[in-house]
Amino acid sequence: MIKAVMFDFSGTLLRVVSTAEWLAAHTAAAGLGLTAREEAELVARLEEFGALPGGVVPRRIPPEVQEAWDTRDLTPELHRTAYTALARAAEPPAGLDVDALYDSHIAPGSWRPYPDALPVLRELRRRGLPVAVVSNVGWDLRPIFRAHGLDELVDVYVLSCEVGAQKPDPVIFETACERLGLAPSDVLMVGDDRTCDGGATALGCAFHPVDHLPVDLRPDALTALLAVLPG
Repeated sequence: MIKAVMFDFSGTLLRVVSTAEWLAAHTAAAGLGLTAREEAELVARLEEFGALPGGVVPRRIPPEVQEAWDTRDLTPELHRTAYTALARAAEPPAGLDVDALYDSHIAPGSWRPYPDALPVLRELRRRGLPVAVVSNVGWDLRPIFRAHGLDELVDVYVLSCEVGAQKPDPVIFETACERLGLAPSDVLMVGDDRTCDGGATALGCAFHPVDHLPVDLRPDALTALLAVLPG
């Protein structure tokens, strides 16, 4: 019987804004006067290189960035190095500070919870099922959860940049189960990546996939969990 639930972060409980929204918010705050055409062309290049963490997956990674990309979620430094390099590869205008652009994606306003995230977490708390957030991430996502009223419903955070292991490495799932005080067979993993999140099954965890869709296109995928969990 499932006694706790582990959730992935990006694409599962929350999703980052679009590349266009991310760039527009930064250029407005920085006072950069890009024309609509210049901004649209830059958005296309940023998406080609996947420069927005949690956004579009890169279609092209420069060879000199590949190593940092492969290990990007192990430390904050590697994460910043990888994503700022991808932003530079997109050839932004001279006045655009890629470090400041990177920093802007960490702001709570750059992330939106899926519509059913809060009610599902509340229901799990009501049912007495503890919750862990298990994420491949290069920065502390706790402020995002606090800003969106989700933090008080999370019992354990296990972040790759803090434990030095990335999903699907069993170490990160083992750490989460240990902190929950439960055997893997008692824990359900929920995530949008069948490879990374699904890696929990190697330990004996159950796995429930959800689709990595825009927030407004996925209103109730998490709600479906409640039917298969003890109530």
